[in-house]
Amino acid sequence: MVKTPVSPTRKVSKLEGIKESSNFLREPLATQLLEDSTHFTEDAVQILKFHGSYQQDNRDNRVKGQEKDYQFMLRTRNPGGFIPAQLYSTLDSLSDEYGNHTLRVTTRQGFQIHGIVKKNLKSAIAAIVKGMGSTMGACGDLNRNVMAPPAPYKNRPEYQYAWEYADKIADLLRPQTEAYYEIWLDGEKIISAEEAPEVTAARQKNGTGTTFKDTQEPIYGEHYMPRKFKCSVTVPGDNSIDLYTHDVSLVVMTDEAGELQGFNIFAGGGMGRTHNKEETFPRLADPLGYVAKEDVYDFMKAIVATQRDYGDRTQRRHARMKYLIEDWGLDKFRSQVEDYFGKPLDPFKPLPEWQYQDYLGWHDQGDGKLFLGISVENGRVKDEGSLQLKTALQKITQQYSLPMRLTANHNIILYEIEPNHKAAINSILTGCGIVSDPQKIDPLTRYSMACPALPTCGLAIAESERALPGIIERIRGLLNQLGLESEEIVIRMTGCPNGCARPYMAELGFVGSAPGMYQIWLGGDPNQTQLAQPYVEKLPDREIESFLEPLLMYFKQEKIESESFGQFCGRVGFDALRVFADSYTPETKKKPRRIRKNQHRVSIPDEMFTRLKEASTEANQPMNQIVQEALEAYFGQKQSD
Repeated sequence: MVKTPVSPTRKVSKLEGIKESSNFLREPLATQLLEDSTHFTEDAVQILKFHGSYQQDNRDNRVKGQEKDYQFMLRTRNPGGFIPAQLYSTLDSLSDEYGNHTLRVTTRQGFQIHGIVKKNLKSAIAAIVKGMGSTMGACGDLNRNVMAPPAPYKNRPEYQYAWEYADKIADLLRPQTEAYYEIWLDGEKIISAEEAPEVTAARQKNGTGTTFKDTQEPIYGEHYMPRKFKCSVTVPGDNSIDLYTHDVSLVVMTDEAGELQGFNIFAGGGMGRTHNKEETFPRLADPLGYVAKEDVYDFMKAIVATQRDYGDRTQRRHARMKYLIEDWGLDKFRSQVEDYFGKPLDPFKPLPEWQYQDYLGWHDQGDGKLFLGISVENGRVKDEGSLQLKTALQKITQQYSLPMRLTANHNIILYEIEPNHKAAINSILTGCGIVSDPQKIDPLTRYSMACPALPTCGLAIAESERALPGIIERIRGLLNQLGLESEEIVIRMTGCPNGCARPYMAELGFVGSAPGMYQIWLGGDPNQTQLAQPYVEKLPDREIESFLEPLLMYFKQEKIESESFGQFCGRVGFDALRVFADSYTPETKKKPRRIRKNQHRVSIPDEMFTRLKEASTEANQPMNQIVQEALEAYFGQKQSD
């Protein structure tokens, strides 16, 4: 028996009522779209999100006493980041005809077009659908874009399975209402790929209470999910999709012959939080169990039903599945999932360590063809000065009609490239100022991410995309000054605490906390397997160098071999970082040959230093701490003698 998703005892949020009265995502959106106005009401805006669009206003253009500069952002839904050449050409044209002449790769492997006005919204969405794309379900309280590693390896079956099941799970959890076609295409159903018969059968199956009968939405019902729901499918060892940050992550498990056997399941990840609300927090997903391949659709319905029926519908800040797991505990959550699933989950299977990969540069595809990963700073595809990325992608698409995969680090992978086309494609890129060799990209830029933030995001408190390039340049200057030129630090920035660029997994995370000020998070690692922690609540932009210098100098002095900055911060702990920073004199203020207080230098033989460094690595302790403890033991023994 399916539970009602609305609590009979607690007052539900206003949005639950809006969804219930929308007639399965139709009203008041459909009526207001026909009105001659520049924007929608708040109720219609909430329904518009399900259709893949956010209403925004350009804060740079606000004038007191005048109407806001209303515009709309459109986001594509494309599982695994797949963008066929036809769709890219459509999006590129729409960005010029209706948008702000740029495209933006999202951190969930989709494209966004910014700057569309209301009167052009219907034409833009219709063009996307006719161009083999969709925006339905890219936003809203349902399953969002299903992510998968973008690497197009044709000789590694596990990668093909990841793509296949990203598509199938996206189909399984796709909203079934006809509202999208009715509103944007006047009821016309565009020819698209048919979903697999087993997916259709699984959606209709209802042996354990996971689906609603006689309704347009057999999985979601009229209230849909309590909040957004995010899934990914990856392969063992490949963390190119930040697997710990999703509500559900499936890991493809194959046998020695490369045949699919089933999936390891992670559950309960999520990044969003709210400043000064301690009950909100980022969370890493937990290992939940293993399911055989023939049971994966029933499992996905079971876990969706658990969140659908028990997720918080009264307080939206507390509505993500991570809070349900945190409140219940993993064992109780697993038990409820198994109740809907109809049987126990199998034990989680061993996995190798996770590695982040961005797949930039040229690679063999495994079938004689090539693929090329192109770095897109902050995901913004544009022509600006000598950097003509938009033009380069136009030319390549027109000449070679290549498919592309978008990455979770908002880069682009072109694939199915004939080897004899490599030189010509390199020539186009070089002529447009695009660097195709990842070794020639500053690693601070290569591994960074920022959300769009100001001026269009309504939630932004501080700058992000527009600020990060300059901040990275300043951090680069500081690293060079301190003799840390070769260090690679994962830096991520968001203009608000919602975490769209996943700053809470970064080694150095900037989270907008006020205009020109950022909350600083430290302690993530380069492979995105460790959660960072808040270190400073409000750091003014102008103080970034003076804040970072002592931390980086401490890192330089006490790091152990192959240790990254984030790993170092996590190992020594924030107390040690603060103690060092409090007693630190900036390099720029030091006088020649001046010995700072409490910073006396004592020389030791090289052989002793080598032994000391080995002991530091083995004990996971800073060298100066080992020396201090040894000296204290020595002087203590002298006194007792």
